[in-house]
Amino acid sequence: MMSVGVGSEREGGDVSRIVLVHGIAQEQETADALESRWLPALAGGMRLAGHPETADRLWRDSRPGDDDCRMVFYGDLFLTGGRMGDGDSFDALSSEQQELASALALEWLGRAEERAASEADRDEAYRQLRALDPETSGRQGLRAVGRPALNALARLRWFAPLGMAFAQTFVKRALVQVTRYLTEEPVREEVQRRIAAHVGPETVAIVGHSLGSVAAFQAAHRVRSGLPLLLTLGSPLGLRTVVFDRLPEAKTVPPRVAHWANFADRDDLVAAVPDLASLFADPYGALRSDWTLDNGSDPHRAESYLGKRQTGAALGAALK
Repeated sequence: MMSVGVGSEREGGDVSRIVLVHGIAQEQETADALESRWLPALAGGMRLAGHPETADRLWRDSRPGDDDCRMVFYGDLFLTGGRMGDGDSFDALSSEQQELASALALEWLGRAEERAASEADRDEAYRQLRALDPETSGRQGLRAVGRPALNALARLRWFAPLGMAFAQTFVKRALVQVTRYLTEEPVREEVQRRIAAHVGPETVAIVGHSLGSVAAFQAAHRVRSGLPLLLTLGSPLGLRTVVFDRLPEAKTVPPRVAHWANFADRDDLVAAVPDLASLFADPYGALRSDWTLDNGSDPHRAESYLGKRQTGAALGAALK
């Protein structure tokens, strides 16, 4: 991979009260475009939770309010042809990375078999898992199931609301980007550098969705001053062997975080282990992990998480 040489599209150490960190498959977006969708959703959730004045400070009359809020954009690191190298090619991954991506695909298939909302998806996941046998030839066997596992995931209706072609693209990007973030230190440290540029004593909350929740958790472990709220949505942090066991940070609520709210839709397969309370040590009772949200037919959608009453209550309380 090429060395890190790209900077955030918003340089300059612009410390923000609310720091947003997006998730997987956003390489065609920009920070501004994502903010234009996240901010009204966040404000809507706070209004539902009974914080209308606080919501107005975030978004009012179709424009940002007075509260400073910035999206940390890192999708360009995974853009094919960018400075970081080949963006979403499974074949370009090392053998170790292909093994991790395969394990993640099998984990998602297993979760789909257990609790996918669609019975057809549960049945399809059951059939695909039994057709894949990573134990037959050891480690090479696990790597060998990678591409068949990708194809199996793409057959699930959960991943294919817009058709098979979209599902194949999303699944490939999701697996590759999570794998690269976890295994390539230059990529991970560049994401952390971009988050740190917006975090300071004035920061009230770091909000992370999907893969961004992993980055947000790691950033919260690095803050030097107190952080009132860490808010994670649709998080894969609970995936034991794939994500959780690979985290270099202590498996605890970040020590300078006053409150950590983690929310997940039961049907969100990316948030494969939604209840984090049993995994992360919480000596001061800071962690609330709730997986009762209902995001409808698109359970992993960021704006659906952001606009929920539970999300608005957590953020509104921190901002007040």
